[in-house]
Amino acid sequence: MTITQDPWESLRTTALLGTDRRPLPATALPLAESVDQDDPATALLELAALATVRRRAGALPVPAAGPPGPPAPEDPRPELPPAAARRLAVLLAGRSNGGGTLANLTELLPQWLATARARGFRPPAALVPALLDAARARSELRTDGVALAGPLGRWLAGQNPDWRYVLRTTAPDAPEQPTDDHLWHEGLFAERVTHLTLLRRRDPAAGLALLRSTWPTERAEDRLLFLDALQDGLSPADEPFLEAALGDRSKNVRATAAELLSTLPGSDLAHRMAVRATAAVRLAEPGTHLLVTPPAECDAGMQRDGIPLKSPTGRGERAWWFGEVIAAAPLAVWPETTGLTPEQLLTLRVGDSIDETSSSWADDLREAWARAAVRQHDADWARALLGPAPVPPARGAGRSRAPRATGAPSKLLAVLPPAERAVWTAAFIEVHGLGEAFQLLGACVTPWTPPLSTAVVTALARAAASGAYPWSHSGVLGMTERALAPETAAAVEALAAEAAPESAWSETFARLAGTLRFREAMLAELGA
Repeated sequence: MTITQDPWESLRTTALLGTDRRPLPATALPLAESVDQDDPATALLELAALATVRRRAGALPVPAAGPPGPPAPEDPRPELPPAAARRLAVLLAGRSNGGGTLANLTELLPQWLATARARGFRPPAALVPALLDAARARSELRTDGVALAGPLGRWLAGQNPDWRYVLRTTAPDAPEQPTDDHLWHEGLFAERVTHLTLLRRRDPAAGLALLRSTWPTERAEDRLLFLDALQDGLSPADEPFLEAALGDRSKNVRATAAELLSTLPGSDLAHRMAVRATAAVRLAEPGTHLLVTPPAECDAGMQRDGIPLKSPTGRGERAWWFGEVIAAAPLAVWPETTGLTPEQLLTLRVGDSIDETSSSWADDLREAWARAAVRQHDADWARALLGPAPVPPARGAGRSRAPRATGAPSKLLAVLPPAERAVWTAAFIEVHGLGEAFQLLGACVTPWTPPLSTAVVTALARAAASGAYPWSHSGVLGMTERALAPETAAAVEALAAEAAPESAWSETFARLAGTLRFREAMLAELGA
């Protein structure tokens, strides 16, 4: 049987249009003479399956376009230890080698790649194609995957169109940093954002100049994300450009420019917001409480500074304007004008300037201060708003009533140094359990510190003893497989042994323990 034309495109077109609008392609019928054409939809699927096998099994070498090119450059990095290379092959294949008693190993691949890259290894040449395929399928693997593949990966990308993304991916610490603006003018949008971000990290002034060069011709949605890239290396030198962007025709671009300017304490916008904020909040004599006078209107100046006239959240207009002003004002203005520390300010009663007995503005003020602390990365204010780490009640004192943090605790927590985040979160879990800890744990650096890991394991043990089901903590359990310190494996194994046989918790703890042992061996093979 001879087929002169590849039927694949015809089959795909028929599938898109539907068999009721387009008959089965004649070029595909010789592939399967036994196909029942009385049911065109089923026949189409059968023909597609046969065509797929034919395409894969019948591929022929493509004639060389010319003489062989130069070989791949030498890679001076040491090759992975044999055990680590075997582990990489397992991770790339997604095999568990544990009969289903381990986590999804593809979720451990990012940690393996980051560790191997940090250790300065190169993978065996035979594994580079699979590594490039994995990074092509998962964009979050590309930076580490391309860096690990090294010169051989880039050489292979020049031979295979499926791996061309490698030539457009530049790791921040790679020696081949972008030296021209080819990608900026001709690349895909994601590539342009990456190029601008890397350039800003290396040379903020050059990145700003590049963005200026094409700014008037960019689409509004693109301008918005390009502005986000200016967060890297943001400085007063960017202020004139951002001030001009306050007049952009896109309201989202205007809002983003205003937010960036509000993070520059010396900017004109920050000064304007400080004037508005101190007019809206003042310390009442004799310094025992704060009085709030929210803006009566959103004038043209406020709108130009990024405050929308209408609240997109459904809140009252004056409350919305008030919150936006306070969130954009430099936090340093409050100690300067009141002589009080953040902790002292947060203890004051908040009243309305008309009705001083009303405390209706207290939540709005604290929530806006929390947003300002996150936006300005102010650890002192974040620490004050979070409050001290919860303390377990004394034995026999009953359940703790430790107060929750004010406004987006996980975002405030992310402002603190990593070690402090872990300590605060561990204390929170010890007092409140895991029910409200998912986002807090997400703000902590992984792998978690041993004390934080121990607090999580202890909380899981309490949850199991209380009769809760594992799936009620599925989010945290998913994180534990990637983030728990491997040193907790023995404690988790003990929990698996103590749980009732064949119970859901027994299986959950056994799976978690197996994954921790896998990660422990994985990191040891890399010398980490």
